[in-house]
Amino acid sequence: MSLNLAYPRSMKKFIPFAAVAALAVSLFTARADEAKDGWTSLFNGKDLTGWKVNEEAPAAFSVGEGAIHIKGGRGHVFYAGAVNGAKFKNFEFKAKVMTKKNANSGIYFATEYQKDGWPAKGYECQVNNSFDKDPRRTGSLYAVKDVTDKLVPDDTWFDYHIKVLNGQITIAINGKVVTEYTEKEGDPRGGGMEGRWIKEGGTFAFQAHDPGCEAFYKDIFVKVLP
Repeated sequence: MSLNLAYPRSMKKFIPFAAVAALAVSLFTARADEAKDGWTSLFNGKDLTGWKVNEEAPAAFSVGEGAIHIKGGRGHVFYAGAVNGAKFKNFEFKAKVMTKKNANSGIYFATEYQKDGWPAKGYECQVNNSFDKDPRRTGSLYAVKDVTDKLVPDDTWFDYHIKVLNGQITIAINGKVVTEYTEKEGDPRGGGMEGRWIKEGGTFAFQAHDPGCEAFYKDIFVKVLP
C-alpha cells in the first residue's frame, strides 16, 4: 500500500500565505518596538521612496529583498524624506550593512544633495572590508580618524551605529565602539574635505564608489537627539 502525501491544492496556497503573514507580523512588531524607543525608519524596504539618487550613476541603486542594493559606477543616494525635514544635527543612526568582495562604500551624514561628485559637505563613515586599494576600513571617520583593522568579513550582515551629539561623533560596529572624535575649532581640513563639519547638520547618503563596488543597506533607522 502506498501513501499519498501530497497536500491538497488549497493547503499548498495556505502554507505560503501563512509564512508571508507571519513575516509581516514579525516586521510590524519589530518596527513597533523600534518606535517605542524613539527610532524612526528612513527606508520602507520596498522602494526608494524618500530617497534621491544623484545624476552620475542612477542605475547603481536599486531595492531588493528589503535592502538598498548598490552596484555600479560612482554615485550617491541621499535621504530626502519627511523625517525631521531630512536635516539631522544631533542623532543616532543605525543600519544593517553587507559588503561583497572589493566593495568600497560609505555612509555620509551632515551632508546635502549634489548632482555629481563626492559630497562636499559632511562626514563619511567608511564601509570597506576588502578593498585593499584604500587602507581605510569599515568604522573609519574618513580621512579624519581612520581605522585600518579589518573588523568584519564580506558576505555577512553587520550593525553600523553612528551617534552625533554636540560635536562628538561615535561609531560602533556590531555594538563595539571603534571610533570616537570630537570636533574642535581649528582642526585641520584639506584635500577637498574642507566641508567635513557638522555645523547645522544635514542629511544622510549612501555611496556607490566604483563599478566593482557592491553593498547592501537595510533596517535603516534614526533617533533624533535634543
